[in-house]
Amino acid sequence: MLPGHARMRRSEDFRRTVRHGVRAGRRTVVVHALRLDVAASTAAGGEEVRVEQTRADTPSTTGPTDGGQIGFVVSKAVGSAVRRNRVRRRLRHLALAHLPELGDHTMVVVRALPAASTAGPDLGADLDAAWSAALSRLARR
Repeated sequence: MLPGHARMRRSEDFRRTVRHGVRAGRRTVVVHALRLDVAASTAAGGEEVRVEQTRADTPSTTGPTDGGQIGFVVSKAVGSAVRRNRVRRRLRHLALAHLPELGDHTMVVVRALPAASTAGPDLGADLDAAWSAALSRLARR
């Protein structure tokens, strides 16, 4: 199970990561990643986007490791509630292996696509590939 300090819970954190982070997609998942120390970036329109550090972003509330946080988005397009929860549990289990790779204050959102409900072992391979691509893009940023 994913530790409590590593779970993303606030909708603001999800929104910030998806809108201002890097993205890497595969057939079954899309991985969005954002590092808070580089969150002040230029938006598509050319204006600078400032991301304020909130109470939840401070080291004292992110947990003892100051590591990153992971969130999951599984929409109704994936299937019934049973299928969505099954996909979310599988993704949480698979993402646990990637937790040590996250740097301090790195936020990752894993979004499941409709193909994730019937993916089988491809889900793990897609998550691995998308995760690696997203973090490498984030490192170049």
